[in-house]
Amino acid sequence: MRVFLGTDHAGFELKEHLVSWLKANGHEPVDCGAFAYDAVDDYPPFVLRAAERTAAEPGTLGIVIGGSGNGEAIAANKVKGVRAALVWNEETATLAREHNDANVISLGARQHDAGTATRFVELFLSTPYSGEDRHTRRITMLGDYERTGELPPLPDEG
Repeated sequence: MRVFLGTDHAGFELKEHLVSWLKANGHEPVDCGAFAYDAVDDYPPFVLRAAERTAAEPGTLGIVIGGSGNGEAIAANKVKGVRAALVWNEETATLAREHNDANVISLGARQHDAGTATRFVELFLSTPYSGEDRHTRRITMLGDYERTGELPPLPDEG
């Protein structure tokens, strides 16, 4: 599977580790930067590129990394067609795919050691979307809102 990665200085070391891990496990990592450690770089240029490329190529997934992963998830979710999930344990890694059909995982490199973060990525990549009606309905509502800007009706508005 092709996997796009983007990070700033806070996740640089983890990104490098994940690129190697992905290659060793039969995936095709695409590094969207940072390409060198720079203690004062900013995450949006790298994260937005990884998110845009993920959204533009159906069937791919993305990994964005920062210190906490919060800003990176926010940035990735600005890209039309991206459903980025901040993952902090094995269950959220699995549910991001299974229930939300997330196409981007956001990780906090300062929150987890490399082994733990790698496990989250492994689960994210190997978990399929469930396709359950209730989850599909919710994802459709979000996609419709993203496309039209119109709020979904409240339950009593039918």
